[in-house]
Amino acid sequence: MDESRRSFLKKTSIGATGLVIGGLGFSAKSYGNIIGSNDKIRVGILGFSNRFRDSLGKAFLKYAGDLNFELFNVCDIWNRRRDEGQGWYTGSTGNKIAVSRNSDELWEQKPDAVIISTADFQHALHLAEAVNAGCHVYCEKPFAETMDDANIGLDAARSTGKVIQIGSQRRSGPNYHAAYDYIQSGKFGKIIMVEMTWNVNQPGRWRLPQLTSEIKENDTDWKRYLMNRPWEPWDPRKYLEYRLFWPYSSGIPGQWMSHQIDTVHWFSHLDYPRSAVANGGIYMWKDGRDNFDTMTAVFDYGPGDKPEEGFQVLYSSRQTNSSGGTKEWYFSNGGKLDLETNKVNSDGGLRENHAAAMGMEPFLLEEFDLPQITVESEANTGSDPLTNAHMKNWMECVRKNDIYTNAPVEAGYSHSIANIMVTAALRTGERSVFNPEIRQVLAGGKIFKY
Repeated sequence: MDESRRSFLKKTSIGATGLVIGGLGFSAKSYGNIIGSNDKIRVGILGFSNRFRDSLGKAFLKYAGDLNFELFNVCDIWNRRRDEGQGWYTGSTGNKIAVSRNSDELWEQKPDAVIISTADFQHALHLAEAVNAGCHVYCEKPFAETMDDANIGLDAARSTGKVIQIGSQRRSGPNYHAAYDYIQSGKFGKIIMVEMTWNVNQPGRWRLPQLTSEIKENDTDWKRYLMNRPWEPWDPRKYLEYRLFWPYSSGIPGQWMSHQIDTVHWFSHLDYPRSAVANGGIYMWKDGRDNFDTMTAVFDYGPGDKPEEGFQVLYSSRQTNSSGGTKEWYFSNGGKLDLETNKVNSDGGLRENHAAAMGMEPFLLEEFDLPQITVESEANTGSDPLTNAHMKNWMECVRKNDIYTNAPVEAGYSHSIANIMVTAALRTGERSVFNPEIRQVLAGGKIFKY
């Protein structure tokens, strides 16, 4: 990673810590000193999803008045979602909102910015459309499910210089910023291992049987939905329950792992793993899905030119038993940093008798608490503090035309590499790596494609 990137990460960490802990940002009065602060910023909704209605939209409206933003258009290719979007906006604000049947119609309205909450595989492609249409973008994760899509999105974002926020809201959490600062201080010691889990027991996770029985092909635009995926006949499950089906979604990696693996890249200043192996299966929910309900991945991280340095990340997730919940544990030789309990302790640290045998001094971390904040793992998390802070950070950066958001496009590109490496390992049974020269994931020496 080059020095400018390191400087950027340091800048965003320090800036965002003050932003989140210090009262969630500037006062409305301070915007009078910023050129263009009196111009209303018109924002389009690209994809009226449950995630937008239950969380992103609430977070946006929380700050829209003070920052002089407005939602002015809801775009969705399904007529039902357009109607629901209008109803939600009127019910939330008492005002009316225009609609667009597709993104081409939306770009004709010349929005200043868009919030993208379409299907997983569409995010990077819609982001490329948006920035090329002159829009700043808040883009839900995962950024991309294939390297071809990720490369299109990254190149478009960099060439246009628009303000991008990827929906990795942990990057706006005070506990995560405190953890970052602690690790960078050197007091934690070298990261030697990371263990992460995300376990639920939700038979209906990502299932929408009622909507699937109600939607008709002529109510939407199946060809536009498929975008660059291979053509196949209309399938309402792949339209509405896309998270269960590859190549529309990777399932667990894209939905859950993308959040957690992102913190590894952030804390370590490493853009992607050196390698990944993975295994999994559909062990319980045999409902026609082809994305696994259980998986485990092991990553090797470290500088590419220093194979003797690095650490391992163990990631596991199951949709069949919720015991263990979510966890993010970082280990050094001196103890553990726990981002579920937000505590640092000396658990497992190097004690005196063992240190002497190695000719070393004992190393035990001093115990202390990180700022407390809860990261929900349920399906509908609502407008939570992390999403609020993340949305506000984007809106402030758009107002100032500042590309240094808490989660820039590079963060999404990095988590996508890790996700795609896991998907490749799961689907081929081969060890996977990323080749930065051709910007592709290789599994068993071959470029991984769907």
